[in-house]
Amino acid sequence: MKSLTDSYVLHNGVRIPCVGFGTWQTPDGAVAAAAVKAALACGYRHIDTAAAYGNERSVGAAIQESGIPRDEIFVTSKLQNPAHGYEETVAAFEETMQKLDMDYLDLYLIHWPNPIRTRSRWQQANAGTWKAFEEFYRAGRIRSIGVSNFLAHHVDELMKTATVAPMVNQIHLCPGDTQDELVAYCRQRNILLQAYSPLGTGKIFDVPQMQALSAKYGKSIAQICIRWSLQMGFLPLPKSVTPSRIAENAHVFDFELSADDVQTIADMKGVCGYSTDPDKATF
Repeated sequence: MKSLTDSYVLHNGVRIPCVGFGTWQTPDGAVAAAAVKAALACGYRHIDTAAAYGNERSVGAAIQESGIPRDEIFVTSKLQNPAHGYEETVAAFEETMQKLDMDYLDLYLIHWPNPIRTRSRWQQANAGTWKAFEEFYRAGRIRSIGVSNFLAHHVDELMKTATVAPMVNQIHLCPGDTQDELVAYCRQRNILLQAYSPLGTGKIFDVPQMQALSAKYGKSIAQICIRWSLQMGFLPLPKSVTPSRIAENAHVFDFELSADDVQTIADMKGVCGYSTDPDKATF
């Protein structure tokens, strides 16, 4: 990958820019709008949001106001946990589209596989949701469909009724949390791995090994993390609301980590914590 607009190719042939701009924990309103506009001005063409983030309206408005043609920006959103099931998903998707003020999505994900509301019947709820996803996909209202926080058994269960396989699994992937078995499972099925919280929600900045690598390469710790994610074959979704950091995080294509340093970063187990068990999450 040589620039922000270089892409991975999903198994349905859709191209997805290799770095996305994350908006988790970015408050709705002026903050979210300014962050997205700053990212687009820096060259990002892949914006990731979710119904649960509560900022779809601001994200959509910022994209509209940027003046960049809609078909040049890859937009992702996600189905929130209370909306699992066929009818609920249809209604939730329409609400997302209304808030984004868009005619289509580039990628729509099931945000979590086993939310508390449908825990006793998560398999059936996901099957109904995926049926709705496939209908919107075939109608051209979603260009690609996928999942988030799904473990292997969740995907296996989904595929018992699915006719279109997920194209993406967006999971927690950062230094020290590489989820090797799940990554291998997804790669065997040509499911692209998107890495949310690639900077370890900020914990990575206090890790001495990362400080040493930053000095070695003359790059920020954030840049090291994003570059590492790309060299691991992931699609990172760095988030910031600070224009200077948004710009800095985009400049990760003029250096390469050595294979030894890539492995060192992967081996720093638990330095940023681990992913939430989706079968035990309380939301």
